[in-house]
Amino acid sequence: MGVCLVVGAGDGVGGAIARAFAKDGHEVCITRRARNLEQLEELAQSIRDDGGKARAYGVDARSEDEMIALFDKIEREVGPLEIVIFNIGANVRFELTETTSRVFQKVWEMACFAGFLTGREAARVMLPRGKGTILFTGASASLRGRQGFSAFSAAKQALRAIAQSAAKELGPRGIHVAHVVVDGAIDGVFARTNIPDRQERVDRDDILKPEEIAANYVWLHKQQRSAWTHELDLRPWSESW
Repeated sequence: MGVCLVVGAGDGVGGAIARAFAKDGHEVCITRRARNLEQLEELAQSIRDDGGKARAYGVDARSEDEMIALFDKIEREVGPLEIVIFNIGANVRFELTETTSRVFQKVWEMACFAGFLTGREAARVMLPRGKGTILFTGASASLRGRQGFSAFSAAKQALRAIAQSAAKELGPRGIHVAHVVVDGAIDGVFARTNIPDRQERVDRDDILKPEEIAANYVWLHKQQRSAWTHELDLRPWSESW
């Protein structure tokens, strides 16, 4: 099995994706900002405790130099990257008149520019081998703008455009590029602290479960190229479109 890189892993979807690929036999590399490295190391250790292989890297995904160095380091010290997943969100709410240029720029850097760097560097190392999978995590905002989410929607819709362009360019050269729209509340830290009836919703499958989201990422990677999925919508049965 090859190496899987998850850019943006934590106590939620990213962590679940890392666990799923580790259980599938891949050596997993996970990243977050350096200031969160201790928490990231705990995730890597828990994967190792479960019998998987995992390494943690403190990286600013918005830094071109750091991302180039990360990919080079993994290729040199761990092995050829087979799967690369971009999973940084930056979901913040600001009314339009309260959205400063700094807020807009930071959200764009996190949710779009970092995704561009991730996709570009993944393509750089995968193209000579003629194979690989690049997956981008999207959101409801990837498809439509909502009140208070102009910055987030702009960044996520731009990320979707990057994924579409990359799929057209890289697909014929053996690389599967997919964009996953995760539409709805996710059972994680935010849900546990902000949704009073979270457990009831979890029990009736009324909220997205990270492990079920992750299972779809593994499935996307395993697809045969005659029927590659580019865009996949994931939402609970009760979520409105």
